[in-house]
Amino acid sequence: MKHSTTQPTRRGRGPARRIGRSLALVLPVVLVLSGTLAVTRVNWSGNPSNSVLTASDMSAPRASARHRAPQDVLRDQLLTELQEKDPGVALTHLQEAVDDRPSLAGHCASIARTLGRAAVRIYGPARAQSYSRPVCDTSFASGVLAAHS
Repeated sequence: MKHSTTQPTRRGRGPARRIGRSLALVLPVVLVLSGTLAVTRVNWSGNPSNSVLTASDMSAPRASARHRAPQDVLRDQLLTELQEKDPGVALTHLQEAVDDRPSLAGHCASIARTLGRAAVRIYGPARAQSYSRPVCDTSFASGVLAAHS
């Protein structure tokens, strides 16, 4: 029986091990930094005029629609009602929604102001003001006034 004269190589001392160790040290740092940069790119102001469209926005446009806040869904429904029917119907449904879900009460004034501004665009200031009623502390009227001035 003949034995090999070559010495066995030591495992793990080659270039692959060095690359693996380098990646093990660098990769977590890269991931943390990229996550931090991603968070800084989020539009936290709520103003869509200066928002940045990211790749994740393109890949799942329907996912954002499913995760909308209840007050945003209500506002959009009421704006549609205002256009299809009249502001009085939308204001009645706003009051009913706040009565049914008290958690919406904090958003009632902003929704009513939005309805007031939309009513001025659709019906004009005089007709929009005629629909005014004390829903959400007369915020509809203040929206009408803000859109008219």
